[in-house]
Amino acid sequence: MLCFLFVDFIGYRTVALILLLAVSVNAILFEILPVIISAFLSAMIWNFFYIPPIFTFHISTAEDGLMFLMYFVIASINAVLTTKIREIERKRRLDEEKIKTIELYNTLLNSLSHELRTPVSTIIGAVDTLKESKSHLSESIQFELLSQVDMASHRLNRQVENLLNMSRLESGTLKLNLDWCDLNELLFSIVQKLSEHHRTHHIVFNANENSALIKLDSGLMEQVFHNLIYNALLYTPDHSIIQIEVSHQTDRGVITIEDNGKGIPEDLKKSVFEKFYRLPKSKAGGSGLGLSIAKGFIEAHHGTIELTTNENGGSTFTIILPAEISFINQLHHG
Repeated sequence: MLCFLFVDFIGYRTVALILLLAVSVNAILFEILPVIISAFLSAMIWNFFYIPPIFTFHISTAEDGLMFLMYFVIASINAVLTTKIREIERKRRLDEEKIKTIELYNTLLNSLSHELRTPVSTIIGAVDTLKESKSHLSESIQFELLSQVDMASHRLNRQVENLLNMSRLESGTLKLNLDWCDLNELLFSIVQKLSEHHRTHHIVFNANENSALIKLDSGLMEQVFHNLIYNALLYTPDHSIIQIEVSHQTDRGVITIEDNGKGIPEDLKKSVFEKFYRLPKSKAGGSGLGLSIAKGFIEAHHGTIELTTNENGGSTFTIILPAEISFINQLHHG
């Protein structure tokens, strides 16, 4: 319509280029059939409204007839070629996604072959020994074997939970069950459980005296804190110190988990949150899912997690949870 109003200034041949541009834009946005239809209609529109004599499909000169024919051919070729390019690009993306998926599954299988087989082998070996030689074993050895079964069972359960949690995150079926939670209580119970199995490390958690309740999904956040503290225990040398602090603000809770280990190189900070990623030369014992799940659960609460390297070595994870906060004394007063 705009072209028709200004055709005396721009000329009807210029209109052909503008219509061809419109066909090209359609080819970028739509599939082949709508593009072919737009190419055909643009040729008919150009003929009817612009090629003299206007408001007819008659073409008076051979030059205009040739131009119309060339326009129709170019518009059609443009539509087909652009669509073909889009198909090739889509196929290339699919091939790249397939390669990434294969790499991901290979990583997963390699990880699971170790992370699931090792605890299973430990449990089977310890149970077989107890069944066959229980009468010949001292109580201390029996206790040691049962402790191995206990640790391996927890490790196996942790890996299965991680896989299930990752599946929930990727499928989008994760739903928050928000309720009032005391972070001091939650963290204290996690620290107690982990301290029993990792006595070579020192976990320091000083409960916040200005205790507050925060509305969150305590089940999910328990796994977040467990994964972060467990990672700190797993990837720091013996006798390292893991320090945990909690603070509350009017509309958010802040939790920091700090260790005095070797720290994480600057160029690998983003990678540690990717699923199945493990730091180079890291010792066995992890699947590379813990931090990825922690990040997913925190983001489900609309929170953030940040990794920083300490000046004297070691790493600090800072979790910010924007949520409803209720200070206990105010709650009791109400």
